[in-house]
Amino acid sequence: MFEERIRCADLRSRVMSADQAAALISDGMTVGMSGFTRAGDAKVIPFAMAERARRDPFRITLLTGASLGNDVDRTLTEAGVLARRLPFQSDATLRKAINRGEVMFVDQHLSETVEQLRTHQIGPVDIAVIEAIAINADGSIVPTTSIGNSASFAILAEKIIVEINLTQPLELEGLHDVYIPRRRPHRMPIPLTDPSDRIGETAIPVPPEKIAAIVVSEKADSASTILPADAETAAIANHLIEFFEHEVRRGRLTTSLLPLQAGIGTIANAVLSGFIHSPFHGLTMYSEVLQDSTFELFDAGRLDFASGSSITLSAETYRRVFADIGRYKSRLVLRPQEVSNHPEVIRRLGIIALNTALEADIYGNVNSTHVLGTHMMNGIGGSGDFARNAYMAIFATKSIAKDGRISSIVPMVSHCDHNEHDVDILVTEQGLADLRGLAPRERAAVIIERCAHPQYRDLLRDYYKDAVTHIGGQTPHRLERAFEMHVRFRETGSMLASTAEAAA
Repeated sequence: MFEERIRCADLRSRVMSADQAAALISDGMTVGMSGFTRAGDAKVIPFAMAERARRDPFRITLLTGASLGNDVDRTLTEAGVLARRLPFQSDATLRKAINRGEVMFVDQHLSETVEQLRTHQIGPVDIAVIEAIAINADGSIVPTTSIGNSASFAILAEKIIVEINLTQPLELEGLHDVYIPRRRPHRMPIPLTDPSDRIGETAIPVPPEKIAAIVVSEKADSASTILPADAETAAIANHLIEFFEHEVRRGRLTTSLLPLQAGIGTIANAVLSGFIHSPFHGLTMYSEVLQDSTFELFDAGRLDFASGSSITLSAETYRRVFADIGRYKSRLVLRPQEVSNHPEVIRRLGIIALNTALEADIYGNVNSTHVLGTHMMNGIGGSGDFARNAYMAIFATKSIAKDGRISSIVPMVSHCDHNEHDVDILVTEQGLADLRGLAPRERAAVIIERCAHPQYRDLLRDYYKDAVTHIGGQTPHRLERAFEMHVRFRETGSMLASTAEAAA
C-alpha cells in the first residue's frame, strides 16, 4: 500500500496517527483544508482536532474550498475550534453559531479567497490539510474528488498534512488539471478557450520537505443531499427548455447551446436533469460542482464534456459512477476553483449560468444568502463569479416556500447578493421572465405576472401601483412598505395578508 500510494520513499516515515498529526495545529493558526461541496474533504484530522479541543481548548481560522461533509463543520463548531470560517459553509450547527455571532463568517466569492491569500490580504496559511489518493516521488500531491482551493493552500502553507484516502480509487489520477495563475501585475491570460482544454499538471506541485505528516483514512465522501425532481422543478426545467428553443429559433444559440454552469442544490440539479428530454445535444459544462445531472446527461448522450472543481453525488450515483470511472474519465476534468470560477474565463467561454435564489424582487434583484435580511444560510458561493460574467445569468426558485407562507417574489429583497444589472432571466414554476433590455418598470410587470405565485400577485401589484403613484422614479419604491411582507411573516408566520387587511 505505501509503495502504491506514497511513492516518495523518504516520506513513508512521516505516516502517523491522526492525533499525532493534529497536534501540529495550535491555537490561533490559520488552517486551509481541502473540500469543496462535501467532496474531497479532510476526514480524520478535523475529528482529532475536535477531540483534543475538548480537553485543551484552542481556536483557529478555517479556510476551505466550499462546504464540507461528514459533519466536519458541526463537530468543529461543537468543540469550539472555529473562531473564523470562510468562504462558504452549509452546516446547520455552524450556521446557528454564525448567526449567534459565535463564529465570524466571511462570505466570499469563491474565486477570491486564494487571490487574497496570494497577495497577503488575508492569511497566511500556517498548515494545509489535503486529502489525496497518492503522493508522487517528487512530493506532488494527487487530489481526490475535488481540487477547490487545495492546490494554493498547499503551495502557500508553511506545512502540509496529507490524508491518504484508501477508499478513493487510483483511477482518479489524471483527472485533475492544476493550473495556478501567475502573480500580478505580470499575470498572463489563462489559456483556456474550451471546457475540454488541459493547461496544467495532474498533481499539486510541492516540495516533499513541506509535508510534515501523512495520515491514512478510509472514509468516503458524504453523499449529496439533493432531493428528487418534483412537479415544480420539472416546470422550471420545461420553461427553460422552451426559452432555449426560442433562442435557437432566433439564431442566438445552436442546439449545443453554450457551456453550462449550475450551482449546487436540488433545483439546479433537477433542472439540468430535465435537459435529458430536450432537443439539445453536444452539450458542454464549465461549472464548479459536477452533480448527478452531469452523469445523467452523459449517459443520455446529451453531454460531451464537463469541467468542474469537484464531483458531488448522491449515494447511489456515487457507487455507480466510481465503479466505472474509466468510462467517464476522458470526458471530465477537475480544476482549482480560482480557474473554474475565474471571471475572465467565464466571460471568454460565454457561460450560461444557472443559480438558485432565496428570493427575488420585482425589479430583478436577487438574495441568495440571507433569511429576512439578517440570518445567513450558506453563502454566496460561486454564483456571483458566474452571474456577473456570464453570457446569460439565470436565477431559478420556486415561487413560494413554507407551504405558501413565504413568497419568493417580494417588493424589495431583504439582502442583495446579485443586483438587477447581473440578472438576465428569472424563472419559477409559474413562468419565465426575460429581463434583457427591460427598464425597471417593465421588469416589475413581467416578474409579477410571470414568476409570482397567484396568491401573492395582488399584493405585489398593489405595492407596485402604490409606489408608482405616490413616489415614481426610475425604480419606484415605497420605503415604508418595501418590507411589509417580510415584517408580516416575522410577526404572523405568513407573508399573506389577513382577510381583514385584504378587505381594507
